[in-house]
Amino acid sequence: MSDCNTRLAQGGIAAAIGPGDSPAVHFRDTVRAGAGLCDEVAVRILTEEAAERIADLVQLGVDFDTIEGQIALTLEAAHTWPRILHAGGDTTGARIEEALSARARNSSIELEEEALVTDLIVHRNTVTGIKIFDKKSHTEKEFAGQFVILASGGAGQIYSLTTNPAVATGDGVALAFNAGARVGDIEFFQFHPTALCLQGVSPFLISEAARGEGGLLVNACGERFMPAYAREAELAPRDVVARAIANEMAKTGADKVYLDIRHLTEQRIAARFPQIYRFCSENGLDISRELIPVSPAAHYMIGGVIVNYRGETNIKNLFVAGEAACTGVHGANRLASNSLMEVLVFGRRIIDSTIGKAGPREPKPSRVEDLYGLTAGREVSSGEKVPSLEQLQNLMWQKAGIIRNQGDLRDARDELAGWSRALDQNHDRKSCEMRNLVLVSRMLVEAAFIRKESRGAHFCTDYPEPEEEWRKHIVFKKEQGID
Repeated sequence: MSDCNTRLAQGGIAAAIGPGDSPAVHFRDTVRAGAGLCDEVAVRILTEEAAERIADLVQLGVDFDTIEGQIALTLEAAHTWPRILHAGGDTTGARIEEALSARARNSSIELEEEALVTDLIVHRNTVTGIKIFDKKSHTEKEFAGQFVILASGGAGQIYSLTTNPAVATGDGVALAFNAGARVGDIEFFQFHPTALCLQGVSPFLISEAARGEGGLLVNACGERFMPAYAREAELAPRDVVARAIANEMAKTGADKVYLDIRHLTEQRIAARFPQIYRFCSENGLDISRELIPVSPAAHYMIGGVIVNYRGETNIKNLFVAGEAACTGVHGANRLASNSLMEVLVFGRRIIDSTIGKAGPREPKPSRVEDLYGLTAGREVSSGEKVPSLEQLQNLMWQKAGIIRNQGDLRDARDELAGWSRALDQNHDRKSCEMRNLVLVSRMLVEAAFIRKESRGAHFCTDYPEPEEEWRKHIVFKKEQGID
């Protein structure tokens, strides 16, 4: 249960609880970062209910960091005010996961760990249960349920460089899509600008809070570069910073840039970023005295299974929460530290719905949407091999990464469609996860190819500016598409 993205969340959780701040300002910052595609009703729900959800976490045993008895708040990119709560310095996600997991383990909830959901059971557009493959017994089982909630995280493993754990394979999105649910905004994948870039070390997140604490970015020539790209410099939205770093790397021929936090004392760094400080030290880097080598890495799937303001999909009684969901809060570019709050706010709303406490009815989303299917793709040649995970990840990084173009997307589209036909249909974990990764990759590439503009986390060199006609959502549904 602890093997999840929540545990890895470093920066913190956003809530407008500080002096001078308000839900209205948090709303404005979120909508601005979302580049014209936020569902404003969903954003208002998140920002107005955030304080109550923080109170829930405190009651459940999460101890947020304090200064002189007050909850400590820090600043992150694109936030107007310091509103990021943190726990244990940079171990906020771990503290939340540990508190909630302990509650679950000490309750009457029956847990099925080491099991993989292979299918949703749907009858007359109502979900009635799930099928699982039990890794321990190597058997398939079925469970009936009045409600099903998918909270399976994102799909960071579609990329070769990612801050996500190995389990982030898009399972929830693939399950829902195959059952007939709608998937949207999948082309918007957020790349974190600063992942540790050390030879022989897997990408490790260097929290955005490091820049919130005054950290500066310099290129391989030792030159600070962010003021040339954005008025907010290092505190610009993540998509801007990630592309700026990619440009500087290309300009200097280097595979990294550097983050400088040496203005902070060693004591301050160790207290504020204990996890980062410890990890870097264990790998021979003293970040209180040395520059931190960083480069962008895949971080957060902005789109997902489309849900209403109560977390329910177009399939009755099927709910989705967290990174697997598309609530409309993030638009085209997630505001830093809104993700943990999103799952708390809409997770609570899901539970209220399932126990009959949904409250007054809210308006239906009025988002402009275009519905698509997936192209059939090329025929599979005789004896064609199933792609390896490495092949898939390299294809996506090279053809559908931070900076995209129509030619690369077209090539990836054809390649992925061919691969999808070659995949085996076994129910073991490796086969299921590969099918899910290829499916999510196909939707991402197809949506990116369709969108003839650049907006938020999607940047295409053939169409470098946002266009008003594309201020809409690209949605996929299986009955329109693949076999």
